[in-house]
Amino acid sequence: MAIRINTATEIELIRKSCEVLSQTLAMIAGSLKAGMTGEEIDKLAEEFIRDHGGAPSFKGYEGFPNTLCISLNDEVVHGIPKKSEFKTGDIVSVDCGVFMNGFHGDMAYTFGIGELPQESVHLMRVTKESLYLGIEQAVAGKRTGDIGFAVQEYCEVQHPYKCVRELVGHGVGRTIHEDPQVPNYGRRGQGTRLPENCVIAIEPMVNLGKKDIYTKRDHWTIATQDGKPSAHYEHTVAVKAGKADILSTFKGIEEALEKNAELVRI
Repeated sequence: MAIRINTATEIELIRKSCEVLSQTLAMIAGSLKAGMTGEEIDKLAEEFIRDHGGAPSFKGYEGFPNTLCISLNDEVVHGIPKKSEFKTGDIVSVDCGVFMNGFHGDMAYTFGIGELPQESVHLMRVTKESLYLGIEQAVAGKRTGDIGFAVQEYCEVQHPYKCVRELVGHGVGRTIHEDPQVPNYGRRGQGTRLPENCVIAIEPMVNLGKKDIYTKRDHWTIATQDGKPSAHYEHTVAVKAGKADILSTFKGIEEALEKNAELVRI
C-alpha cells in the first residue's frame, strides 16, 4: 500500500476526529481512580464518543471487542478491559481511536493511580518525552528511521529502558492502520521517506526491563516477558515541511490530572 497524501481538508477532518479523541481521554483522566474497572471506563468512553458524533475505531476491528485498549502494569498494548478493579500503584495505559467523517484518529496515554514506585514514574516521563522527540523528526523529507532513532536513543542510550521492537506506529486516516510503519528504533537517514501531508501515529512503547514481549491467552493482550512495567504514549501527527502538526493533544488530559488527586502528574 502506498503512503496516502492528504489534502488540507482531509487533515482538518482527521483533526476533528482527534479533537473528540482528545476529549475522550481527558474525560477518562478526570474519572479514573482506584476501585473503578476497565469495563466501566470502556463504557464511559464509548458513550462519550457516540454522544459527540463519532464511533470507536477499535471496536470490532479484526474482532477486538471493546472501545479502549486498557493495558495494566506489565501489559504493553491491546489489553481487553476487565471486570477487576484498578488499585493504588497501578499504571494504566489507555489507547483509543475515533472515527468521524470518514477519518480516524489514534492516541494513547499512560496513567498512574495513587503512589507509584519512582522507577515507574520515571519510565512514564521518559516515554512521554521520547514521543515528542520522535514528533520533532516527523518532517517532510525525513525518514521513519529518524523518528525511531530519536525515540530509541533517548530511551535506551540516555536512559536504561528498552523500546519494543515487534510493535510500531503507523499511518492513520481513512483506515486505522495505514502505511508507513513507524518503528520506535532505527538509524538516522534510513527507512521510508516521509512525504508532506501524510498522517502518522507515533507511539513509543517502552519497557522498564527487557524489550521482549509475549501475547497472553486472550490472543490480544501483549505483555513484557519479564513482568516489569511498560508505558505507552501516542499522538496522531501530520507531516509538514519544517515542523510537524500534532493533530491530537494532551492538554485536556493534563488539565484533568491537575484536578484528579488520585492520579500521578508527570
